[in-house]
Amino acid sequence: MKLGFIGGGNMAWAIAGGVLKAGLYETGSIFVSDPNESALEKFREKGITVSCENQNAANGDIIILAVKPFIYKTALSALTADLGKDVLKDKVFVSIAAGVTVDEVKEYLGFDAKVVRVMPNTPAMVLAGMSVLSQVCEPVSDEEFGAVQQIFEAVGETEVMPESLLNSVIAVSSSSPAYVYMFIEAMADGAVRDGIARDKAYRLAAQSVLGSAKMVLDSGKHPGELKDMVCSPRGTTIEAVAELEKNGFRNSVLEAMKKCTEKSFATK
Repeated sequence: MKLGFIGGGNMAWAIAGGVLKAGLYETGSIFVSDPNESALEKFREKGITVSCENQNAANGDIIILAVKPFIYKTALSALTADLGKDVLKDKVFVSIAAGVTVDEVKEYLGFDAKVVRVMPNTPAMVLAGMSVLSQVCEPVSDEEFGAVQQIFEAVGETEVMPESLLNSVIAVSSSSPAYVYMFIEAMADGAVRDGIARDKAYRLAAQSVLGSAKMVLDSGKHPGELKDMVCSPRGTTIEAVAELEKNGFRNSVLEAMKKCTEKSFATK
C-alpha cells in the first residue's frame, strides 16, 4: 500500500519516520503535500515525493490528514472538487485533528468515504506515542483498519475505543504531554533553586517521570499503591505530597482536563 499525508508538520514527520524505520513503507510509496515549501524540504531529503498540491497525497491508499482542524473543510472539499469521488472512494482517510469526527470528514469530502479517526500524541516523534483509534465503522474494512493501526503502532502504543470517547482521550493522552512538560520544568526549577545545575535538573526530573510511568505500566499496581511505597512515615516524600494536596494539585489536573475536553468540542 501507499501512504499519503496532507500536511507536512511534526506529526506527519514522526509518522513517516516511524513507518520507514519499521519497514512498513518505502520512501517511494510515501507522498506528502503541504503548501509551505520549506516544510517539505526534510521529506524531500529522505527521498519522499512531495508537492505543494494536495492531489499528491491522493497517491496514497491511506491518506493521513495532518493539518489543523479549521483547515479540514477547505482542504477536503477542494480535493473532491479536483479529483472527483470516483478517484477517492477507495482511499482510507485518517483524521488526527482534535474534535474532527468521522461524519465531518465525510461531509467535507461530500460522499460516504472510508474514514478512521485517530488521536495520537507528540511522543510519537520518539516512537513512544499513545494513539487511540475509533472503532472500525463502515465502509472501512477490518483489513484497512488493521493497516491504519499498524501505522500508529510503528510510532508507539495503540488502543481502540468508541468514537464517542475520543474527545475525552485528548485530555488524557493527546494534550497531556504539555502538562507533563510543565511538571518536569517545575521540578527542575525547584532543583535549580536548591543548587543543582539546570541541565542535570532536567535530566533528573525527566528520568524520574519516565521511570515512574514505566513502573505503572510494568508493575500492574495502582498508582496510589506505588505512591504509598515511596511515602515513609514522617518522611520527606509525604511532606511534599501533603503540600501538593494543600495547593490543589489533583483538582488542578482534573479541572485542566475538563477544560481541555470542553475545548475539543469547539475546535473548528
